[in-house]
Amino acid sequence: MAREIPDYPLDIFTHEAVRDARNVDDALREFAPAVRLADGTVMISRHEHVASGLMDWKSFSSTSRPWHDPNSLRPEILLTDDPPQHTRVRRVIGDALSPRTLDAMREIFTAGAEKLVGELRQQDGELLDAVTEVTRKFVYDVFPDALGLPHGDRKHMTGFSNMVWATMGPQNELFREAMTEDFGPVLKWLEEVSEREGLEPDGFGMLLFKAADEGKITEDEAKLLLLTILSAGTDTTYITMANAMRAWAEFPHEFTKVKENPKLVRNAFDESLRWDSPSRMAGRITTVDVPIDDMIVPAGTRVGLMFAAANRDPRFWDDPHAYKVGRDLKHSLGFGYGVHACVGRTLAYMEADALFGALVRELDSIELAGEIEPWMTTVGHGPAKVPVRLHFKK
Repeated sequence: MAREIPDYPLDIFTHEAVRDARNVDDALREFAPAVRLADGTVMISRHEHVASGLMDWKSFSSTSRPWHDPNSLRPEILLTDDPPQHTRVRRVIGDALSPRTLDAMREIFTAGAEKLVGELRQQDGELLDAVTEVTRKFVYDVFPDALGLPHGDRKHMTGFSNMVWATMGPQNELFREAMTEDFGPVLKWLEEVSEREGLEPDGFGMLLFKAADEGKITEDEAKLLLLTILSAGTDTTYITMANAMRAWAEFPHEFTKVKENPKLVRNAFDESLRWDSPSRMAGRITTVDVPIDDMIVPAGTRVGLMFAAANRDPRFWDDPHAYKVGRDLKHSLGFGYGVHACVGRTLAYMEADALFGALVRELDSIELAGEIEPWMTTVGHGPAKVPVRLHFKK
């Protein structure tokens, strides 16, 4: 006879829980293989079960996630679809990311990284924020350009980020605090930058509209896809890179390995994604009864697959809280698994190759220079500020 899924006694989405999300999520993982939150959502957090759940889109559907509001402000496509709709739309992105398009994007990323690192060198040893002055600045500058969006002020990118991530979690105090922001200017900006007329004629965004001309998707889907990629390709990337810079300061011997062998740059990015994942969970709904050890998650249950906790599961990972650039990461869950694996993985790697490549060539060391300030949102996870001093080679 199946054991009842235990109720979890704590709220994992309070201010205090978000500030200590790593420990909070790890404690939940050790409590039981599956737990039920007060609102009925079931959280699954051990590597074995999260990995199999991410692979099995038929049993764990993306079409109705925990706390999902179809009328929310965030763009709705890909994340809330399953095959065959998901496959049809994802194929359009794959076609748009042709070798020619990727080469053009790589040039944008490389030029942006060289420019930024040159500016940072002028602040050698000064107090900097690795988020706002390095990784987020880089991604917000270059990624919209790489998509072919109009040039101009990107000040609304942060508001867009806060809006999207707030809608992924429960409508609690953190959600209400986020929603006090006036998103009118953000929505107006999004409407303007995603209009076909303002896009670069040969850019990635325009390729989506050309796919609409060919009947592969609708014009509305082209616009939604563009905004979805804009959102998905920015926050998780800059947070992962900021966490890597933090790790390079906390584990200087690992940074030395990357400096001595720049081919480890991509491993360094992937290990950051495992070590402190920029999202706590992926939302799903079960379509059938699913066994989790000696428990059954009933069909129709909204579920959180907690890949941040799974990426630190000591049942699977050796010394999971250590940052190791030589770690075997083929079963890391940071990019997801299966049909819903991150569609922007190639772009994230290109951004990391560009910025980290430039930093590794120029930096001697990174020093933490203050307390790390957490990003106060429920499902997204990472630093809002990482005070550092960058020490460049003489």
